[in-house]
Amino acid sequence: MFSWDNPEDRVAVVQMNAELRHARLELLSAECATHQLRLRFSVEDLARYGEQDLLRKAIDSAAALNDFYASIDRQIPQAGQPSPASSAKLNEEQANEISTSIASYIQLQRNRYFPSATPLSAQLKSVMQPFFSPSLIGHLRTVELRGENLPEPPFYSKAGELGFSNLPSFTEMKALTFMDVVVSKERITDNALFHALVHAVQFQLLGLQRYVNLLVRGFLRTHAHFAVPLEAHAFALTSKFDRDSTAGFSVEEQVRLWIKESRY
Repeated sequence: MFSWDNPEDRVAVVQMNAELRHARLELLSAECATHQLRLRFSVEDLARYGEQDLLRKAIDSAAALNDFYASIDRQIPQAGQPSPASSAKLNEEQANEISTSIASYIQLQRNRYFPSATPLSAQLKSVMQPFFSPSLIGHLRTVELRGENLPEPPFYSKAGELGFSNLPSFTEMKALTFMDVVVSKERITDNALFHALVHAVQFQLLGLQRYVNLLVRGFLRTHAHFAVPLEAHAFALTSKFDRDSTAGFSVEEQVRLWIKESRY
C-alpha cells in the first residue's frame, strides 16, 4: 500500500492517476460507442443478429470491468451516490430559447477571446496536420487562461430552473471550443487540442445554429453530456488519436459521414 510520506510512492501515485485519466477516456469512448448501438438497434436485434463471438467478448469485458471498479467503489471512504440523470423536459419554445441563449453565448465568447488569441505553434500544427485541413489549422486560434476558470454560462441558471441538474461543469473542462477559438485553462495538451479541433470541424460544417440545435436536442434525448452525439463523436475520434497519433485520418471526412447519416 502506498504512503504519501514515501517520495517514490508519491511518484507512483501521480503515474497511477495519469493512467486512471487515460483509462477513463477509453471507457468514455466505449460508453459512447455502446450508447450509439443502443440508440440505433434494439436489444432483441443485437441478441439475435449480432455476431455471437463479438457479443460474448463485449459482454465479458463489460462484466470484468464492472467487477473491478465495483470492488474499488466498495473501498472508497464515504463514497457518495451519483446524482440521478435529469429527466427534465422542454417544450419546443423552451428548447428554442435555450438554443438561442447558447448560440449567443458561444458567439460572445468567440468575439471576446479572438483578439487576444494566438495561432497554433509550429509544433502543434505538425501534430494536428495528419488529421485536420491546413485551412482549419491555419485559421484556428487558442487562448490559455493560466488557471483562471470560465464562469458557468448564464443559461445554466435557466436550465437549472427547468430541472436540469447534470449539466457539464465548465470548471472541470480542459478546453472549450468557441467556433474557431479554443480556450484552455492551462497549457493545452495534444489530446485536449485534438478534441477541441473536432468540435471546430463540427462548427465549420454544421454552422453555429445547427450545431447548437443538435447539442440541445441531443442532451434532451440522452440526458448526459458525454452521450450527446456531437460529444460522443469527439470522444471516439480522440480515443482513436490517442491510440496512435501518427496514423493520420481525416476528421472532416468522419464528421461529414455522421452528418450524411444523420447520426448527430
